[in-house]
Amino acid sequence: MFCDLRTDQVLDALPLSDVALEDWIGKPGTASATIPIPNRALAQRARAAIQPGRTAVWVERGADVWWGGVLWTAALASNERGRLGLQIQAGGWATYLEHRTLFDTHEAKATDQFDIVRGLLDYAASAEGGDIGIEYDAEQLSGVLRDRTYRRYDQPRIGELIEQLANVEDGFEWRIGSHRDPGSGRRVKQLHLGHPIIRTGATDIVLDHPGPLLAYGWPIDATRQATAWQARGASDNRNQAAESVPLLSDLIVADDEIDAGRPRLDGTSDHQTVTETNTLAAYARANLAAAVHPRTIPEVTVALDRTPISPALLGATVRIRIHDDWWTEGLDARYRLVGLAISPPLRGRPETAKLYLEAT
Repeated sequence: MFCDLRTDQVLDALPLSDVALEDWIGKPGTASATIPIPNRALAQRARAAIQPGRTAVWVERGADVWWGGVLWTAALASNERGRLGLQIQAGGWATYLEHRTLFDTHEAKATDQFDIVRGLLDYAASAEGGDIGIEYDAEQLSGVLRDRTYRRYDQPRIGELIEQLANVEDGFEWRIGSHRDPGSGRRVKQLHLGHPIIRTGATDIVLDHPGPLLAYGWPIDATRQATAWQARGASDNRNQAAESVPLLSDLIVADDEIDAGRPRLDGTSDHQTVTETNTLAAYARANLAAAVHPRTIPEVTVALDRTPISPALLGATVRIRIHDDWWTEGLDARYRLVGLAISPPLRGRPETAKLYLEAT
């Protein structure tokens, strides 16, 4: 379904081929497809409906809304036989916030971090033409209070501010999902927040290999590990006579890891808008905690017609059972679903979904 981004008025429902989409917790999803243009009539419809930056895309599977986002690019292509196709690319609703800037200073004192997020969304929606209908639960709280000052001189992107807030120590997860309201049937753009993580579903999704779990990949990677961390903040320009140097956090070292025999591995991060020492220290602690034991994100590929998987299950628990030459003793473990990518069917291969998992 192609709709007006601001009003959600339906513009057209066009045939698609090669539809692929992905959705994540913690970063915006994407969708791509090709609109075949076999005749002049369909070309006129596509020209009217496809307006990058102004058109919303909703992907439906049966009666359910699976994905939604903003159409950002379109490319017309003609093959050697003169057949036309319009290739489109869309980003999840959160990508809209990457195109919105904070032009006014925004302050929060001892404010729940979820309220800070909602305040940023309200700021974006308050501008003329800035309300695209993102909804949220106004009562949900994380219980973590923050002090934040966002300066208009920095001209930060609103999506970047939310991401930075989520990634600090004792932060949260967020995504803007799409679903159909069961009562009214209308399409909904919904902000989901979870502290410390987003969880959905009441029962495990069981996947067996051999079985519906067709293939898997299991990364074993130390390139992102660190046992010491220092964060760098904004430059101090108050004394014009002195050299301008950035604010630095204390160097934090995971002494217990080094005492246990691990080598010293250093990590740094830049937070150029942070002017408070306490905030910078919180970033450093969070970054080190993530880098000491980086998350392993296994990926498994399933046949979509043999599993009850959909983007609505992001945050659900998946039970993986594998028995092969590597897992000779058998793997039976639970993971959280944090991302999925759906690939169109190919000749001889059914429609599949690649699931990205996180240890629980």
